[in-house]
Amino acid sequence: MSTPRRHTRVRTIATATVAALVTLALPGCTAASDEARAPGDPGSSTASATAAVPAEAAPTPAPTPSPTYPLSTVPRTIPAVREHVPARGPGWKPTPEARVVVSPDDTAALSDEAKLLAGELRIGYGASAAPRAGDVELSLDAGASGGPESYTMDVKDGRVRINGPDQAGVFYGTRTLKQAVKGAGSAPEGTVRDAPAKPQRGLNLDIARKHFSPDWIEDRLREMADLKLNQLGLHFSDDQAFRIQSDTHPEIVSTPHLTKAQVREINALAARLHITVVPEIDSPGHLGAVLRAHPDLQLRDTQGRAVKGAVDISNPASAKLVDELLREYLPLFPGGAWHLGADEYQALVYRDPQASFPQLARAAQQRYGPSARVQDLATGWLNDRAAVVRPSGKALKAWNDGFFPGGVTSAAKDIQVEYWTGKENGARPPLEYLREGRKLVNLNDEFLYYVLGEPNQFTYPTGKRIYEQWTPLVLRGTTPVPASYGPQILGGRLAVWSDLAGAQTQAQVAAGIQAPLAALSQKVWDARTPQLPWPDFKALADRL
Repeated sequence: MSTPRRHTRVRTIATATVAALVTLALPGCTAASDEARAPGDPGSSTASATAAVPAEAAPTPAPTPSPTYPLSTVPRTIPAVREHVPARGPGWKPTPEARVVVSPDDTAALSDEAKLLAGELRIGYGASAAPRAGDVELSLDAGASGGPESYTMDVKDGRVRINGPDQAGVFYGTRTLKQAVKGAGSAPEGTVRDAPAKPQRGLNLDIARKHFSPDWIEDRLREMADLKLNQLGLHFSDDQAFRIQSDTHPEIVSTPHLTKAQVREINALAARLHITVVPEIDSPGHLGAVLRAHPDLQLRDTQGRAVKGAVDISNPASAKLVDELLREYLPLFPGGAWHLGADEYQALVYRDPQASFPQLARAAQQRYGPSARVQDLATGWLNDRAAVVRPSGKALKAWNDGFFPGGVTSAAKDIQVEYWTGKENGARPPLEYLREGRKLVNLNDEFLYYVLGEPNQFTYPTGKRIYEQWTPLVLRGTTPVPASYGPQILGGRLAVWSDLAGAQTQAQVAAGIQAPLAALSQKVWDARTPQLPWPDFKALADRL
């Protein structure tokens, strides 16, 4: 009986000796080594400790330390997020099991946003599904305090939660997540709280003098949406052409043009991307395409000379035709704004409009009294067209040189001033409009005018100059108005004008406006000085 006991004792001593040698050879445990080894792995410290006790004793498992993470950094997006609260954690990245989910109460409102994001991230979509680990959850909270178009994005516990008071805000949260993943592979741990500084942010496009295809316009809408821009102005009537199908006046329509079906598709995509399409039928100037079919409406001076693009606003038939067009197109554009034009009515650049156009002077006096002038008749024209559009509930817009000082009548107070120039005859400094209490949108031709062919001393705007020198307060030239007027400035748009239509192809225009549009998006989203220097911002824009 002594032999088996001796063998058992030898085996126990040998085992203990080996265990001691293994323990001395192993380095101290780290989070990484514990993560890499499963409990009970023969190569682990847990296994060696187990080997040092008799077989009949219950092993005591060693604790597995949680991995530690550095404090997260702000996600790199354009425009930059306005606030990020960092946290420690792995962040979030798409996995094959991940989904975008929407609560049952919000499915009808947010299904488009969820499906779009799921497709972009190449993950699943769970309609009315309960969120699980790895998912992205979208939700609405009408009581959220961030204001219109704001959102909160929480990255925590391996999930993403995007919440906002309205659909647009939630959508912008999905743009932030998309850019973060595209740029860095993952969204950082922590909380983003974000909202725009200005309610109007966008692109103005002259499709009258140059035809742009529906596909090209839709590509710009997608680009704008990723930049959190929300307004596309469509200037589709000018001296050169009239570019949308008309049923009431087919004789004025140019070839090529957009069909109404194509316009509806553009509007439908814009609505899904939370972009308002703002149409513009410019009048009483810039109507050359209409006048080619209706020469009887052409304005002529006392010498019988035709005035380029100008209708005779003393002729009731002029108002009748334009109002028919306005009423035809109002239902085609369901968005919440309409541009009435009103710029560059050439009768008013004459030295003495009253003497050169006695028919206009008589009409002004008949309507507004003996001291009325031609400018009052032009103001009346603007107000009359506004009266046609106003019942639709759309916000009304007109160019700043269609507002005249010192008349016996004035433009309606609810018409927003689209400020583009201080160079035109009669144009006023922006402070005059602001002191009247008017609301302005910034289309400063010094920074924001992309004029094809660069005529009349225009040069193509650069993203660098917009990013470093322009703000919404810089309405004219390079000098900002006092910051106290900031709330009256509703935002800004980059404007593409097709003066020399053949100077660039559609592809060249798209490439040329890419950096300026990105720079504009930053400056209207956040009024503060950008944190990134321009070279870094440009590199980020190119990457995204």
